[in-house]
Amino acid sequence: MSQTTSGLSPARSGFARLLTKWGLPAPLFLGYVGLLLFMIGDGVESGFIAPFMANNGAGTEIRASYVITVYGVAVMLASWLSGALSDLWGPRRVMMAGLVIWLVFDVLFLAAAVGTENYPLMLVFYGIRGFGYPMFAFGFLVWITAVAPVARLGAAVGWFYFAFTGGLPTLGALVASFTNPLLGHYGTLWVSVGLLALGGVLAIFGVRQRTGYTRLAPPEVKPVQSLVSSVSIAWKKPRIGIGMIVRVINTAPEFGMLVFFPTIFISQIGFGESRWLLLVSVIYGTNIFFNLIFGVLSDKIGWRTTIFWFGAIGCAISILLLYFVPVAMGAQYYWLALLVGALYGATLAGFVPISALLPSLAPEHKGGAMALLNLGAGAAAFVGPAIVSLFLGPAGAAGVVIIFAVLYLVAAVLVRFLKLPEETEKAIAEDASLQQAGEKVATA
Repeated sequence: MSQTTSGLSPARSGFARLLTKWGLPAPLFLGYVGLLLFMIGDGVESGFIAPFMANNGAGTEIRASYVITVYGVAVMLASWLSGALSDLWGPRRVMMAGLVIWLVFDVLFLAAAVGTENYPLMLVFYGIRGFGYPMFAFGFLVWITAVAPVARLGAAVGWFYFAFTGGLPTLGALVASFTNPLLGHYGTLWVSVGLLALGGVLAIFGVRQRTGYTRLAPPEVKPVQSLVSSVSIAWKKPRIGIGMIVRVINTAPEFGMLVFFPTIFISQIGFGESRWLLLVSVIYGTNIFFNLIFGVLSDKIGWRTTIFWFGAIGCAISILLLYFVPVAMGAQYYWLALLVGALYGATLAGFVPISALLPSLAPEHKGGAMALLNLGAGAAAFVGPAIVSLFLGPAGAAGVVIIFAVLYLVAAVLVRFLKLPEETEKAIAEDASLQQAGEKVATA
């Protein structure tokens, strides 16, 4: 296609080729930027929302935790719905619904619930708001899997998680560190509304790629049928169900360790709160960049290979090191804790290609596959803490960490069953050849 017919200037075409070379689908570029801003807005509250609610209507941190639990249930349901509804409505409409839900119910939460210190309204409004960010973010993820060249899908998904985790909690918490002293917690929460609205509008109205504007399921598929199939695909195509379990294992230990690691690292080892928080920042900061690195690498060495070695086996080793090295060496070897924390953050990113692998296992049911994948992501937030609550007493902290390591080894075994259909592997090989040929022509 010529520049005249494509409507792109030479500079714009060159920028698009650069993005494509990096594995980022050029037509979705503004969507990635919008997602980053959206998740920064969502992540602003991550470091202080529980005590804020306790002081502004909930009364105690326990009652605040009930609000966050309701929110978590909504996140899990919305994570599933984002894939199922994308099949029916198209990803763009799902993203719009998520943006509207978040904005409406967050404004109600701040103005009506917090403004009047009304705990029942806090439960309702903050809880319903939980449907917002998964529908927006994971709706965009479905759009990516529907558009990105299959040979570059790992990199495209890596860019998604680069933007997602870059905003929540990393840059969101950084923004709050500047705005809290100036505006207070309440003012900072209103800043988050503005950031999130800006990102949502940019992504929804800035991306003109038409695939996301229409439903992904065939016209004859009815709404109830689509919703049922997004669950039944787990046993109709067992590899999708196995992939969902791998996705649960991916982050369940991460959520679980955050339940009891703070007490161990702050008090038992003696790092103190500030050095523990810096360690957490190192874990997530490393994870952001390795999301991108492993996304790109997985397209070259294989999605399953990346998940198996760098994700499952890597995490089994690094989570043991993350606990036992600081406990054994003590507070005076804090630099070692930072090193093993960075290693855990990096190996967590080894699971990124699961978001490319699963929809490729069922290319005719991408929405349903993504629905189960996202359900696994939401369920991890419950499975991890549940394991801690069940085993921390009888097994102790070391025992729980060993259980987490064993789970990662289980994931390694399960990944071996996630072999792509032969026709899909051929399509990936052909697409890779076309991509390389296109790059040679562009640089000639």
